[in-house]
Amino acid sequence: MTLTMPNIDYTPLSYVDRLDERSIEAIELVVIHATELPDLETAREYGERIHHRNSQTGNSGHFYVDRDGSVLQWVPLERVAHHVRGYNRKSIGIELVNRGRWPHWLDSRNQDWAEDYSPPQIEALVGLLETLRAKLPNLHYIAGHDELDIGIVDASDDPAIKVRRKVDPGPLFPWDEIESRVPLKRSGIKTF
Repeated sequence: MTLTMPNIDYTPLSYVDRLDERSIEAIELVVIHATELPDLETAREYGERIHHRNSQTGNSGHFYVDRDGSVLQWVPLERVAHHVRGYNRKSIGIELVNRGRWPHWLDSRNQDWAEDYSPPQIEALVGLLETLRAKLPNLHYIAGHDELDIGIVDASDDPAIKVRRKVDPGPLFPWDEIESRVPLKRSGIKTF
């Protein structure tokens, strides 16, 4: 199969210059996320929100892959995006637009994942991963957000019930296909 590299539209977040700098040699890991929001516009609105008062920055990934396969970069690789607890400095966050559990993420009755990933979205992701592997000399690992952020919280509908804080990219993410097409390792991620 011929791999098509995605066109990447660079549309930086308003606060990117306030994010910590890093060397691209520090990047070892790609973390796959789902936005768990209805669309790219809502994801952008969320990404622009300031969550960290000291730095006046927010939470976002580096790249966003929409359902039609379009790829946007919101944070340069040389900046640390806030996308996964404890792993930001060494990783790249890739967000796939997908409803996930939206809008009731922590409701115990809403933990099913209904939306599949589109073929154009997966093709664009594979192309992006290959592009990043070629550009980043120490990129060797890939993980789902749910593999790194394993926090359990009270369900929003009943505090006696516990739910996973993060479950993305979700049970419908095609890990077998990604692993067969992109030579990044999922083992060893807990050692970072």
